[in-house]
Amino acid sequence: MSIEAIGAIGSTGSLSALSGLSGLTGATAATTSGSATGATGAAGVFGTTLAGQVDDLQAMQANADALAVKAVTGDLNDIHDYTIAASEASVAMELTAALRNKAVDAFTEIMRMQA
Repeated sequence: MSIEAIGAIGSTGSLSALSGLSGLTGATAATTSGSATGATGAAGVFGTTLAGQVDDLQAMQANADALAVKAVTGDLNDIHDYTIAASEASVAMELTAALRNKAVDAFTEIMRMQA
């Protein structure tokens, strides 16, 4: 399974930061190897990818916050830049929360199967 990057939207192009999710294909390949080392490697790949996405999410939110301040102070010429940045940060937050929830559900299911 490969998750393709969403093309950049607007002039900010922040959604291109989600392209790091394509690294999840390595996690899929590692878990299908069937060895304990492969499963550990998959967890490492997933954790590294998720940590990078959290950093990207924080950058998107900081950008949206900075544009909000500019919009309020009147320094922002195009309000659409703020609207797009805020929407991108919101979608990225929802995606990150969904990934976290699925990871917790998968972990819980694995623990239940081992009991």
